[in-house]
Amino acid sequence: MRIWGKVLGFLFGFMLSKHIIGALLGMWLGHRFDKGVGFDFDRFAAQDEESKQQTFFYTTFTVMGYIAKAKGRVTEHEIAFASAYMNKLGLNAEMKKQAQEAFREGKLAGFPIEKQLTTFKKRCGHRQDLLLMFVEIQIQVAFADGSLEQSEREALHVIAKKLGFSARDLDKLLEMIMAGAQFHQGAEQGQSPQEQLDHAYKLLGVSPSASTQEIKKAYRKLMAQHHPDKLVAKGLPPEMMESAKEQAQDIQAAYELINKKKS
Repeated sequence: MRIWGKVLGFLFGFMLSKHIIGALLGMWLGHRFDKGVGFDFDRFAAQDEESKQQTFFYTTFTVMGYIAKAKGRVTEHEIAFASAYMNKLGLNAEMKKQAQEAFREGKLAGFPIEKQLTTFKKRCGHRQDLLLMFVEIQIQVAFADGSLEQSEREALHVIAKKLGFSARDLDKLLEMIMAGAQFHQGAEQGQSPQEQLDHAYKLLGVSPSASTQEIKKAYRKLMAQHHPDKLVAKGLPPEMMESAKEQAQDIQAAYELINKKKS
């Protein structure tokens, strides 16, 4: 049901006439607009959401390629990570082809990284949680080979700064992402209970000496930032929802482990 014409017509009618009669006349005209040549706001909103998701998808893989090439050459680890990430997302053949083309584009010399990020940030509506998810994905790419070279760190700083994150924000994110990866793989790597607990604290971005209230606050903030449904509604491609779910599950598991040890 289209109502925007009636709403705007009522408001403009009242503003112009300063009388309820004018407002009702404006609402009637708005009603005619809705039924006739009215603008379909619902359809426009759906198209805008799809456009945001396409921009997020494209930028994710072009910047992946940019980071992979930061140290001068793309290693097998980075290529393997990019391919594994595409498989993890369950991309169909066409979308996988688009992701591969975007990745190759990001590797090209002279790739306009700052211009691309400016467009991306604008399309995301400056949503901090959506931008955070993006930076976290790029950090995972940089760590694909298990190390972080200076050139990769510098590339991440360029990306983070352009998206509104400070050097301190990035350093904290780096620690949290590394801890998250180790926490997630803890059982497989045969880590001790104490090592798992240490990773859990770092994943939540708190120290072992933090109070119960501080830990709960950090947990709630992270869960709000990584809520899959909310991220998709703000522009995260549905294909990337599983990654957000996995992160949310790790955050939940880390919080529960800390609570268990503190109780």
